[in-house]
Amino acid sequence: MRNIVLKRKSVKRTGRHPEILANGNVLQNVLQNMLQNVLVVVKRTLLTAMLVSATQVVDAQHTMKKYDEVGNFSEGLAVVQVDNKLGFIDKAGNEVVPLRYDGMLAGLIDFAFSDGLAQVKLKGKWGFIDKAGNEVIPCKYDRVAHFSEGLADVQLNGKWGFIDKAGHEVIPCKYDQVGYFLEGFADVLLNEKWGIIDKTGREVIPCQYDQIGSFSEGLAPVKSNGKWGFIDKQGSEVIPPRYGQVWYFSDGLAEVQLAGKLGFIDRTGKEVIPLKYEGARVFSEDLAPVQLDGKWGFVDKSGKEVIPLIYEGAGIFTEGLADVQLNGKWGFIDKTGQEVTPYKYDYTDRFSEGLAKVHLNSKWGFIDKTGKEVIPIKYDQAEHFSENLTEVQLDGKRMYIDTSGKPVICEL
Repeated sequence: MRNIVLKRKSVKRTGRHPEILANGNVLQNVLQNMLQNVLVVVKRTLLTAMLVSATQVVDAQHTMKKYDEVGNFSEGLAVVQVDNKLGFIDKAGNEVVPLRYDGMLAGLIDFAFSDGLAQVKLKGKWGFIDKAGNEVIPCKYDRVAHFSEGLADVQLNGKWGFIDKAGHEVIPCKYDQVGYFLEGFADVLLNEKWGIIDKTGREVIPCQYDQIGSFSEGLAPVKSNGKWGFIDKQGSEVIPPRYGQVWYFSDGLAEVQLAGKLGFIDRTGKEVIPLKYEGARVFSEDLAPVQLDGKWGFVDKSGKEVIPLIYEGAGIFTEGLADVQLNGKWGFIDKTGQEVTPYKYDYTDRFSEGLAKVHLNSKWGFIDKTGKEVIPIKYDQAEHFSENLTEVQLDGKRMYIDTSGKPVICEL
């Protein structure tokens, strides 16, 4: 399944069913890896990568290599491109996988390493390499996707199945579409109906639903006759289809919509937070943002409005803080509603690795959880931190910086 938008905590990912919307990281490490390892690709002209130490930039005599494009680091390696050929470099700038594979970083394919393997394309066919550049799974498939829970979905002769890391086809290529394995199960499409299989290929849920989502906290959303409900891993409809939209379970609760109003149910289907809100987001760190009469605040799992609905906008809590908008400006609050940073930013982003990206007067920088601007707000562009590095642009030049703001990879 390749066409639904899932809301899980704070990171949006393109998924499979348009009715299921969710915010970010709720499916623990797998989904985080799937979701937060998606490449942030930037076009660049004649990028020169050169290693710097933790305290100073190495001079231009050190290892240098010109690339047309470079992706973010994932599992210690970054994909690079020259003339539509792809390879990989490490954080020392060494080209550990030669530029011999086909592809362009401007597309939607994620070439990053996941579970120690990366998908590559050669002469129109797809396979997988390890971090030494060995083709551990030959390039023979029409399409492939990342490994998840030890299995990767592959397409051969128009049909999808699954292989293990040794390249063994553990589930035959017979399905019209498939999803990733999560919590030991994957959703599959056969003859225009969706079901769920386990890692042996057994159809634990027959292909009988109009649409279906992945399991989260033991339950999966299903659509039947235009309505959404939830099934357990035995296939029982523990929450019968009655809702217009549903979200995945997060922190024990799922957001649901009925007659244009939003609320939350528990895993038994009990509506623990009334369906009365105009807007809502998933629970994260025991609190969820909700909107009523055009204003946002936060409720706890009992439905109590613990942070008043006074804000023009609100994100979810990550690392103990949430970004909120007041009088047209953004800042951060803690779980008591206490203002941690002034409401002065044009845009803010969630905290990741202890830092949050902020935008002020057309420039980007980073603050810590005390509100201190630890990386000056001077950059024209900035990305999220990944593996303690982020890419920034200053005066037309791009570079990678670490969490102290020191350059790690610089552009001539």
